[in-house]
Amino acid sequence: MVWNELVTHAWWALAFRWLHVMAGIMWIGHLWYFNFTQTPTMPKIPQELRPGVARYILPEALFWFRWGAMATIVTGLVLAWFQDELLDTIKIGIGEHNAHVTSIGIGMWLGAIMWANVWLVIWPNQKKNMGLVPAPANRRARAARIAGLASRFNTVLSIPMLYGMTSVHFY
Repeated sequence: MVWNELVTHAWWALAFRWLHVMAGIMWIGHLWYFNFTQTPTMPKIPQELRPGVARYILPEALFWFRWGAMATIVTGLVLAWFQDELLDTIKIGIGEHNAHVTSIGIGMWLGAIMWANVWLVIWPNQKKNMGLVPAPANRRARAARIAGLASRFNTVLSIPMLYGMTSVHFY
């Protein structure tokens, strides 16, 4: 590569790294907001005020939550491709004997599981819970419970995922 191509490649890799970090903050920040702030606080909110949270705050927060997840996974895959590590990280560095690739690969797979949980479990169930998809009261309650459990599962996975993604910078 000539100098200009190296600089251009490095600039794009840096740009996608920052986009990945910012999207991850958006996603995990909302995940932790839901699990450490909104969910435990809802029972303390007077009954007559709760519809305001469900009608105004929840839809907006879920928008940024799910699209933060999408942006995180897309920028992460692009970043791994820019670094010529995409296939190695997908296979978790098996056969590479490279702690960096293995750590990122584990973090990537945990992030992919979490992303799938957002788009395939949490969001479809929250649509029922918020009344965007018609459902009887008993199914809405069940959907809210499933979405909540999936969100808690993602919260638990976020710790080793973040460790896998960041620990590579410590060795």
